[in-house]
Amino acid sequence: MKYQVGGVGRCIVARFEDGEPILDSLIDIAKKEEIKAAIVYLVGGVTEATIVVGPDKEELPPNPVWRTLTESHEAAAIGTIFWEGNEPKVHIHGSFGKRDMVKVGCVREKANAFLVLEAVILEITGVKAVRELDPKSNMVLLKL
Repeated sequence: MKYQVGGVGRCIVARFEDGEPILDSLIDIAKKEEIKAAIVYLVGGVTEATIVVGPDKEELPPNPVWRTLTESHEAAAIGTIFWEGNEPKVHIHGSFGKRDMVKVGCVREKANAFLVLEAVILEITGVKAVRELDPKSNMVLLKL
């Protein structure tokens, strides 16, 4: 295990309107506010999302199992923002429910707000953390 100790900087509260792209919007905020490290909390509605629900088998590199949310879902999620090179990368895991069906997974590629989605972004200060390609897993992972 590797770790660093930092502090909490600015707190940003955002409201995403119906149809707004969640990942792109979080990246835009990180760029505009020059947020290099943060934790993100999301609560509200999500639609048109692509999520990974785990690897097919426990092997490296993993073969992801994809699911698509094609209609509105209630959502509660948490994630991080760290940069890979010159771009912020958002890593979000959440639970998504509709009627009696619940999915849990990692948001990838696409997710849009449904009606309204609230985000709270807490900036992390004093750490040197980035995302880099890990050759063993073939994934972009956190590096301290």
